Amino acid sequence: MATRHHARMAVVSLLYAYDLGNGNTSKHAQEILEEKKIRNKQKDFALSLYDGVMENIEACDKAIEEHLKEWDFERLGTIERATLRLATYEILFGELDSAVVINEAVEITKAFGTEQSPKFINGVLDAISKDKSKKQ
Repeated sequence: MATRHHARMAVVSLLYAYDLGNGNTSKHAQEILEEKKIRNKQKDFALSLYDGVMENIEACDKAIEEHLKEWDFERLGTIERATLRLATYEILFGELDSAVVINEAVEITKAFGTEQSPKFINGVLDAISKDKSKKQ
């Protein structure tokens, strides 16, 4: 049975495909989730996250860019960019505690990213979370 962690990993895969220029990702999201055995409530959760990121992608990208130190957004690895987009969406627009979101993103990055990616992801998301807290 799929967990929310599995659903998030599937969303990162969808965002990765989108970032690589697959314009049909949205059309085929349900099929892709089914292939990954993401079903029922977790499928609804994954689709909600994916749709939320896509609807707010400009705001997410802007927040990420504002907190990149000595990095160009376009030079980010595709997995890192996808993970940052998902986690930034959850921090800015979700109801889950930021620490949980950051931990999930770090775990996803450990599975998909480079050895240095988790530390980088943690730093950027922590800065976004702190900035959000200041504005509230």
